[in-house]
Amino acid sequence: MSNIEKKVVESLFSMQDLDYKAFHAKLIPNVKEETIIGVRTPELRKYAKEFSKTEGAKEFIKMLPHKYYEENNLHAFILEQIKDYDECITEVERFLPYVDNWATCDMMAPKVFKKHFPELLEKIKVWIKSDDTYTVRFAIGMLMKYFLDDEFDIAYPEMVAGVQSDEYYINMMIAWYFATALAKQYDSILPFIENKELETWTHNKAIQKAIESRRVSQEQKDYLRTLKIK
Repeated sequence: MSNIEKKVVESLFSMQDLDYKAFHAKLIPNVKEETIIGVRTPELRKYAKEFSKTEGAKEFIKMLPHKYYEENNLHAFILEQIKDYDECITEVERFLPYVDNWATCDMMAPKVFKKHFPELLEKIKVWIKSDDTYTVRFAIGMLMKYFLDDEFDIAYPEMVAGVQSDEYYINMMIAWYFATALAKQYDSILPFIENKELETWTHNKAIQKAIESRRVSQEQKDYLRTLKIK
């Protein structure tokens, strides 16, 4: 372990909350509990913001794989601060194969992406065809975060509906995507549900999540209930 890594790990353990560790470990069952330190996300983000300004951060993100879950999250938060798009994409693609859980995957959203939607979309088209669970999940997450408002195009939900996987964490993200899409682009997305274009479990989970949303009207919820597959 390098000096930088030692300092990072010491800093993370100084923020440890054992109750939070026990609680959080249940949310990410595929991550070994002994690799979870137990640092609350706001504290970790604050630390990442300061640490990302140092030369040590550049050295830290070259050190893969990391031992601890929070090191991966710190890595993700450092990447969010990179201002050069090409550099950011390079580092994101280097990091994605080491992302091993939904939480680390979903919390990573580099700020510079907002200024480069056309280029980002080309990368998403590659990521969504990956054999890696969390690379695919990340791709769908980026479509959900950045391409459901002014940038929306019907080609994007078609891309997501076209993903075929037995992976729970991919199918859950597909369901989340369509639930969010129903809240934002109801008329465009409804035919995907009416025509049963998703796998049965994903279809029903998308409806469930949409019904739980405050952004979907009661009338829409009542109709969506009739579209559940028994």
